[in-house]
Amino acid sequence: MDSRRLLRTSATALAAAGLILSGCTGGSDAAAPATPSSAGAPAPTSDAALRSYYAQKLTWRDCGVPSFQCASLRVPLDYAKPAAGDIQLAVSRVAATGPGKRIGSLLVNPGGPGGSAVGYLQGYAGIGYPAPVRARYDMVAVDPRGVARSAPVECLTGPQMDDYTQVDQTPDDRAETNALAASFKGFAAGCAKRSGKVLPRVSTVETARDMDVLREVLGDKRLNYVGASYGTFLGATYAELFPSRAGRLVLDGAMDPSLPAIDLNRDQTAGFETAFRAFAADCVKRADCPLGTGTVAEAGGRLKTLFRDLDTRPVPTGESRKLGESLATTGVIAAMYDEGAWEQLRDALTQAIDGEGGGLLALADTYYERGADGSYANLMSANAAVNCLDLPAAFGGPADVEKAVPSFEKASPVFGAGLAWAALNCTYWPTPATGHPHRITAEGAPPIVVVGTTRDPATPYKWAEALASQLSSGSLLTYEGDGHTAYGRGSDCIDTAINTYLLDGTAPKDGKRCT
Repeated sequence: MDSRRLLRTSATALAAAGLILSGCTGGSDAAAPATPSSAGAPAPTSDAALRSYYAQKLTWRDCGVPSFQCASLRVPLDYAKPAAGDIQLAVSRVAATGPGKRIGSLLVNPGGPGGSAVGYLQGYAGIGYPAPVRARYDMVAVDPRGVARSAPVECLTGPQMDDYTQVDQTPDDRAETNALAASFKGFAAGCAKRSGKVLPRVSTVETARDMDVLREVLGDKRLNYVGASYGTFLGATYAELFPSRAGRLVLDGAMDPSLPAIDLNRDQTAGFETAFRAFAADCVKRADCPLGTGTVAEAGGRLKTLFRDLDTRPVPTGESRKLGESLATTGVIAAMYDEGAWEQLRDALTQAIDGEGGGLLALADTYYERGADGSYANLMSANAAVNCLDLPAAFGGPADVEKAVPSFEKASPVFGAGLAWAALNCTYWPTPATGHPHRITAEGAPPIVVVGTTRDPATPYKWAEALASQLSSGSLLTYEGDGHTAYGRGSDCIDTAINTYLLDGTAPKDGKRCT
């Protein structure tokens, strides 16, 4: 299990399991980006150095998916040295369908970091977003640098990833602790060996700068954007760097940029506990609940017992891999992203208790984006690469984790120990962090809508409250419910509020609540 701040929409996390489906004229001032207000941002550069990037023309082509077009966007590898070389980013769009006057482009990002925005657009957003929004916007996505089709970070082969995902992340002795540390060191070394050139240049700040290049190339004076999960941090960073170029920004399932890595991980641990308790409360009402029909606490105890049993006696799955504690935990966490997965999770837990691990393994494989042929998308590689650049490591070594485990177990008796040890991954990262925790105010930006779900597992609701309060123009929209993110997931109240904002610019009243 490696779920350190793996933040992505439920549509992205679970679409492969079949659980859910997955204008304006350019402004002439865009050749020179605004001076970043973040101390972690790269130094400003001259107009001439970036002019060729902002002035480029995209060559659109058919990309094999009906109605969608694809192109490549050229951006500098290093914004501090833009003449030193560039990389190509994959872009896709689907034209506004009408009727109604076209507003411009609407960029979407599903989170991660490491989630493919192009895949999200073509598999869900470009066909599943509300029709009135698709009617008046060109829906656009760019795979961020280091992700999927955009100079992807690569770390391990498929068989190596199989081994990596099965390492025991609740070590019981020094030998198991050393083995876990060795696995993180091996992962980091693989990234350095296979992706050393791009590895230091995949921070959120750099991706936000790429978005500004794309905005200008698309011919939009302002960036209109819907970012989910980690995509909220990306959107907030854009508003911080370019407040005068921010348009209508929706940040759904928000992160709190002011928190250090240890607090982000511990808060997310508590979020998964909240989501599990909601699942358990529903499960114990059912006669066939695999965790019993007692209390929520008793259900949590039974799940911990299952994890302990799998730690010592992995069960068969119908293939060469067995289901041990790490993969089982990841499978349960995967199902926490959307309440639509609860039935599948109940079936998978029933199977695992009966000695057959295929159901939980399938959920874990979906989470890790593992294909049937044993290959992996670069999700986990890009996730670590971005996270480990954006913030200093949560821990200095195993001894620090051991001290922190009790506080993580207090946040989640079920998942606490495993998620504490999972946060050790950046400790051994080969490139130093370039970012730091800080408040984002984005002074001068127009109204920004921040959406929070009260029982969100991956981005706890208090993060949305925090980000909305930090942003000088933030407006908090609350969904009282389960699952990760809220837009397009069944609440007419949420969808109407966001659609109104995207279509006419009227933000919902700060503090509006929906069910």
